[in-house]
Amino acid sequence: MTTDTATGAASPGPVFLGIDTGGTYTDAVLWSPAGSDQGRLLAKAKALTTRHDLAIGISGAADAVLAKADIAPSAVRLASMSTTLATNALVEGQGSRAALVMIGFDEGDLARDGLAAALGSDPLVRLQGGHDVHGNARPLDLAPLEAALPELAASVTAFAVCAYFAVRNPEHELAAAELIRGRTGLPVTMSHELSSKLGGPRRALTTLLNARLVGLIDRLVAATEGFLTARGIDAPLMVVRGDGALVSAAFARRRPIETILSGPAASLVGARHLTRLDNAFVSDIGGTTTDVAVLSGGRPRLDPEGATVGGHRTMVEAVAMRTFGLGGDSEVSLADGGLEAKLKLGPRRLVPLSLAAHLHGDAVHAALERQLGSANPGRLDGRLALRTGPPERFAAGLADAEAKVYAAVTDVPQPVDRLVSSTTQQATLARLVARGLVAVSGFTPSDAAHVLGRQSNWDAQAAHLGAALMARRRDGRGMPVAETPELLSERVLVALTRRSAEAIFETALADDGLPGGEMVAHVLAQRALDGARGTARLSLSLDRPVIGLGASASLHYARLRELTGSQVIVPEDADVANALGAVVGQVRVSMEALVARPSQSTFRVSAGNYLADFREEAPALEAARAEAVRLVRERAAEAGADDPQVEIAEEISAATVEGQRSFVEARVVATAFGRPRIAG
Repeated sequence: MTTDTATGAASPGPVFLGIDTGGTYTDAVLWSPAGSDQGRLLAKAKALTTRHDLAIGISGAADAVLAKADIAPSAVRLASMSTTLATNALVEGQGSRAALVMIGFDEGDLARDGLAAALGSDPLVRLQGGHDVHGNARPLDLAPLEAALPELAASVTAFAVCAYFAVRNPEHELAAAELIRGRTGLPVTMSHELSSKLGGPRRALTTLLNARLVGLIDRLVAATEGFLTARGIDAPLMVVRGDGALVSAAFARRRPIETILSGPAASLVGARHLTRLDNAFVSDIGGTTTDVAVLSGGRPRLDPEGATVGGHRTMVEAVAMRTFGLGGDSEVSLADGGLEAKLKLGPRRLVPLSLAAHLHGDAVHAALERQLGSANPGRLDGRLALRTGPPERFAAGLADAEAKVYAAVTDVPQPVDRLVSSTTQQATLARLVARGLVAVSGFTPSDAAHVLGRQSNWDAQAAHLGAALMARRRDGRGMPVAETPELLSERVLVALTRRSAEAIFETALADDGLPGGEMVAHVLAQRALDGARGTARLSLSLDRPVIGLGASASLHYARLRELTGSQVIVPEDADVANALGAVVGQVRVSMEALVARPSQSTFRVSAGNYLADFREEAPALEAARAEAVRLVRERAAEAGADDPQVEIAEEISAATVEGQRSFVEARVVATAFGRPRIAG
């Protein structure tokens, strides 16, 4: 152990700083690879995530963990972060306004793979051009794009470009991107950079989502880099990708879509590290989502079809994780219809009333007390709105009605019943929430825990007021929803544990190839979970233990074993598993080269921007291998790998006709993996 002469703080050899920025909390850990096979967790700390300025939350957590461990900042040789921000944005339908440029597609393509629904009201520019399956070009016409750019430059924050068969020849995407960057200076995502798979509409969807997330991840990386610079930490910054691998911050900035499921992927790595279990269900409950995955043979399973988040099936290779809009900060509401009041949880995240009052005090108390003093309950009782604090350019393109409501919202929570007065204005406010410009505060399971004294870090008085407002709401019979705020809060926490069990069983059944959601909703499964007694007795159980992760796992999973019929393990450091997973992982990247046969005498090799024709199969395959290795080494260097190993896998398709072998196509995949570079 050494001592930093400037600060006097101890430095136990190389130290890695892990950070996880979630929807509610930012976690930090200090980990040393020395000492044992598992290394040592030196210290952990938490701070509130500050969405208006992420640097505040990051600094709060990282400074606290350095102080706890009494470690000199100069001892940090690597910083790595995971985040749920991209996942949460997609689950909640949020993201910046982006323009989609589609080259060579027809109108019908918009109806495929949910592309039209994902695009919504964001602008679309369609151009003539693209390529055929062999990479042969059609005439490209950039004139409509050139004409639209002046207006688009003022109303969007990024562009997504997708051309027909760009994975076979990306030249038209490159031409459109060059024009956009030259005229607007805004970020551009090209589809061929994100995936080498066919399926244009889904590739366009993935590219659009990436463009919407660029600003969010850029702010996160910039905030973290700013903290490191301010503290004199001269160390590489890594980010956890959705498949659990580490990549450099620069890499993640260009491909933020690959950070969806970053937090859950890091939690799987952390869960394996903390428990050494090879086979388990991992259920990670956060503020916004619960993420459930299966750990088999010590490795997380990857989704071969691409990650699905927020209802969008992307082309992003990520852990086979099922994400549910269920967390400690989930919206608690009443289901419409029926005589008895039924509680609904999520999928939207609210700012808990207890947290809003913790940060803003009197403004929250005054609004809730006024509503509680009213003779009759109102539908908007217990709801407040406040700005999330993004830069003003992210409010570009607001309609007049949206701009008017947005101008009335401030940084201090205001009661929604004073902000909007019609159903139309409520819809307008909802659109501002979807854009990530406004947050809504309301009653959540975190508030219920405060009411019952099972959580005490925020303002319990505001939580109690919110519970009282919801408890006095009327059901279909005209009776109060609950007799007391405490009884309502107990129902909320029981419902959260029950929904958590349903999420785990849904994941288990889906892993068995069954329609998990339908089966868990079936009356037989519900009777089994209810423990209903009858002539026919039903039960459900899992074949492996559940590892519970998240700061509130010990609270919400305390009675989970009764529902799952299996052991439930909440490790000692379950609250920082994501941050720990961020520093114990490896860099891993892949690149693909394709050999096609557009004619009897031509073998065409395509890989990235490389396109070349050969007259024979053998030299074409050799060129494909060489190009795949060259590209993957470049990408590994970009991703921050230190002396990576490279493995090659290839799949050759050939047909036999009248006893003669005929080459069809070949795929060569080169994968590079290794530990990240650390500061000397």
